[in-house]
Amino acid sequence: MVINHNKPNMKKTFKSGVCLLLCSLMLLSCKDEKKSDMPETAETKTKSTIVKSDYATTKEGVKIDKYTLTNANGMKMEVITMGGDIISLTAPDKNGKFEDIVLGYTTPDLYLEGNPYFFGAIIGRYGNRIAKGKFTLDGKPYQLTVNDGPNSLHGGKGFDKRVWAATAIEGDAPSIKLTYTAKDGEEGYPGNLKVTVTYVLSNDNALEISYEAESDKNTVVNLTQHSYFNLSGNFAESIEGQELELKAGKYLPVDATLIPTGELKSVTGTPFDFTKAKVIGKDINLADDQLKKGQGYDHCWIFDDAANTMKSVGGVYHKASGRYMEVLTTEPAIQFYSGNFIDGTKDSKTGGKYQKRSGLCLETQHYPDSPNQPSFPTTTLKAGEKYSTKTTYKFSVK
Repeated sequence: MVINHNKPNMKKTFKSGVCLLLCSLMLLSCKDEKKSDMPETAETKTKSTIVKSDYATTKEGVKIDKYTLTNANGMKMEVITMGGDIISLTAPDKNGKFEDIVLGYTTPDLYLEGNPYFFGAIIGRYGNRIAKGKFTLDGKPYQLTVNDGPNSLHGGKGFDKRVWAATAIEGDAPSIKLTYTAKDGEEGYPGNLKVTVTYVLSNDNALEISYEAESDKNTVVNLTQHSYFNLSGNFAESIEGQELELKAGKYLPVDATLIPTGELKSVTGTPFDFTKAKVIGKDINLADDQLKKGQGYDHCWIFDDAANTMKSVGGVYHKASGRYMEVLTTEPAIQFYSGNFIDGTKDSKTGGKYQKRSGLCLETQHYPDSPNQPSFPTTTLKAGEKYSTKTTYKFSVK
């Protein structure tokens, strides 16, 4: 039998325990408070999530939903079912600070009432312009809605102005599948066209966009995405100071209404040469006929690599933040639009108004006006065949 001669003072021990408990609680409280004050950074790991919420209701009483996708690194994207619009997308800078890097409206009404700049929208049935809103397919003429001077732009009352059905997809990376069926004759196009667009916010900080479509009649299809990027995260800062690279040795000159002339012109020796990364504003104000017609860059570049294979086609870099966005696609071309027609009338998410060149678009696609230009790659989708393309915008720092 062992006798403990150092018998504890129970009263004293109880008091010590209470003190320790109180100190522990205070420390935990301080830690929680400190955590809540910490800025959101790339080091703040989180679980991938998809949250569905109410966004708005149209004048016709149609409910618009919002889906918030967050990947494992804390990168976040908000998508609404009107137009499949991406209304915000955050990316980390070189210090790990997340900022929204896509332009968007500050109130729902502009998305619901026409989205005049096409902010963040899915574009179809035909992205870009079709001359005079006319084309002939299988010997039959078609008249489309004309909405851009004498031409049809982005499908008339296109997919950006339609309400899409949305489904969250379970998996390691947050994903959302959007579907819409354009009726035969809608905006003048033939065929009932079923379209599926899938957004994936991958855990390597990439926005992956997959497009699929099928029609019950021969038709023409050219789908793309119309997000305006400004990697600075400050929409009062022009994109002219950011660097652009496009792995494209040719571009399509346009006429006065921005319809391609049919020529595939070498970029060598022109302001359209981005084969090596170049500050966007370097040549944008030169006295060049093509720049005057577009009031800056609003042209289609033709990639050197073959279509239908996933390839890196260039990217954008913002030196101060270190943000870099690489573009990969299966498409044969890209429309680089430098935001020339943003007119300073819409409120900016970072204060003030969106001004000319507050953001840039890199719209991967087939050539504009292809249905009227036999020398261009065809955009005809035959009945029962499957349209399938993919584009990825991958974010990193350097």
